[in-house]
Amino acid sequence: MKITNITIFPLVSQRPELRVGKPIHPSWWGYDQTLIRIDTESGISGWGCAGVRWEMAEATMKVLWPHLIGQDALQPESVTERLHQWTFWYGRGGAMTSYIGAVNHALWDVLGHHTGLSISRLFGGRYLEKVKPYASMLFSWPMEEMIETLESGLNRNFRAFKLGWGTFGRERNLHHDEELVKTARKVIGDDSELMVDPGGSDIFWHGDLKWAVEAAKMLRDYNVTWFEEPLRADDIEGYKRLTEVSPVRIATGEVLRGRLNFEPLISEKACDIIQPDQTICGGLSESRKIWQAAYDNNVQVVMHGWNTAVGAAADLQLTASMPNGRYLEYWHPAPYVSGILTTPLLLDQDGMLPIPDSPGLGIEIDEDAVIAHGQGAEDYGAL
Repeated sequence: MKITNITIFPLVSQRPELRVGKPIHPSWWGYDQTLIRIDTESGISGWGCAGVRWEMAEATMKVLWPHLIGQDALQPESVTERLHQWTFWYGRGGAMTSYIGAVNHALWDVLGHHTGLSISRLFGGRYLEKVKPYASMLFSWPMEEMIETLESGLNRNFRAFKLGWGTFGRERNLHHDEELVKTARKVIGDDSELMVDPGGSDIFWHGDLKWAVEAAKMLRDYNVTWFEEPLRADDIEGYKRLTEVSPVRIATGEVLRGRLNFEPLISEKACDIIQPDQTICGGLSESRKIWQAAYDNNVQVVMHGWNTAVGAAADLQLTASMPNGRYLEYWHPAPYVSGILTTPLLLDQDGMLPIPDSPGLGIEIDEDAVIAHGQGAEDYGAL
């Protein structure tokens, strides 16, 4: 079954309102994602997601196009591994790896529809039928909007919440940070899980090891499940030392691309939880290899997923197929997650999210809604 066409769908019309009192960084003013649809000669199509702006996806597509059209759509792993090899001299990582990951999503989706199986079953079977989603949102100061967003999450049955970025760790005032966490814990109660993400991948992040240790001690008092990205992404030694002394679990890895970049975190036990992002690190195939390596070394995995319904669906399928899967990051509120599906992903009364078991990614995209969130589609079929 040959690949006949690839269509790019930019998602640029809905951007998160940070409202943290001051901008974090200008790049956040346009937090964009790109979806792709791969069509085949049989009429089956598959969807993928790249965590890059559509202009970058467009440029990358021009490079990959000759290596994709006419290829066998039923071989997602071999096709995308060839793309990694063919583009080696363009540099590992970056937009190229993100876009190859989107191709990988789409081809697994095609294979699932062709066989009538969900991707989790194609991966060998399911350990889970439900996963615990956590509402992923931003700190805000003043805190009224944060409180309102937390309450809306409770009303949607979320029983786990991650708060990140905003002013946490940026005021150089641990008392300020504690007030944010204390307020969040009061709103969600003691029965809900709470995670904290200061955003160490932010530009010129100043949080150092001593600050992270003190912050971790403070977070222990609020029963925080994990402390995410408190240091710069490449500070492996810092993460290792922090993990050894922190009273709460340490998580990191969302900005890393490819399995080789995760190897030091895993082999050196530099964190408790790694967080690959499928829309960045290379898709389902690459994420599965990363997860397996982590599992073999007794390192926990929680996929990072501040992106789209396609990314969330891919995370659900992968998490279901792994023996230690537990959580799903669910961006809240997020039009790219809840607003582009014909049937939305809904939590049950216990705060759990059923994992789709229909073919492929297990979702149906509302293409009109996708187009409404973007600037139209860039179709390469005529090239």
